[in-house]
Amino acid sequence: MAIVAVLPTYNERDNISDLIKRILTLRDDMEVLVIDDSSPDGTAGLVLDLAGKDPRVHLVVRNGPRGRGYAGAEGFRLAVEMGYDLIVEMDADWSHDPCFIPAMIAASRDCDLVIGSRFVSGGRQKGRSFSRIAISALANLYLRAALGFWSVKDCTSGFRCFRRELLEVVEPSTLRSRGPSIVGEVLFRCKGARIKEVPITFYDRKHGRSKFNFRAVASNLIMAPRVRLASLFRPRPHFRKGQG
Repeated sequence: MAIVAVLPTYNERDNISDLIKRILTLRDDMEVLVIDDSSPDGTAGLVLDLAGKDPRVHLVVRNGPRGRGYAGAEGFRLAVEMGYDLIVEMDADWSHDPCFIPAMIAASRDCDLVIGSRFVSGGRQKGRSFSRIAISALANLYLRAALGFWSVKDCTSGFRCFRRELLEVVEPSTLRSRGPSIVGEVLFRCKGARIKEVPITFYDRKHGRSKFNFRAVASNLIMAPRVRLASLFRPRPHFRKGQG
């Protein structure tokens, strides 16, 4: 089993080293792929230092237009090309605690996509204001309806574990989202796959400045109808349930 955690980063100097070290302690076959958007705070330099000490750490520095979506799509594309069996997607600010990764990997034995969910039994949020919790809940409700994904309770979760075969069908190189809306865009392309949600605790970021803002929320809301409309003109590749 070859497993990689894909971490899109921008100005995560205060978080990235400890996070990578924690991820690597989970399993001997666990690797990390950091896609850094040319962070001015030196994030890439810290990752490069770790990569020099452990071959399981990989770094790509992007020089094109910045964006969580662009970095995430690049990470997915490279993870597929590198032949990993399981690809874990997560944020690099400690809002997604690596302690939940083993449960997600275990759940992937009989499904194609595992979502770390705040909204299933046992899922929680800590350290967030009531207003941010309410905004997240309302945005999630909207996306469930707009994407037609009522079976998934946490459509806005960016903490997920994919089988490589599913990401091949998603076709990362054709994703168009610039920002966090990539989460919904990818999920919509996973229709027909076996999806399971496991409970997680979502934490407010450990250090640094939050990238959560009205613009990010708005991009998510606008993306959903665009994705559904585009799907009418884009042939959907066939996904055989349970392949791989």
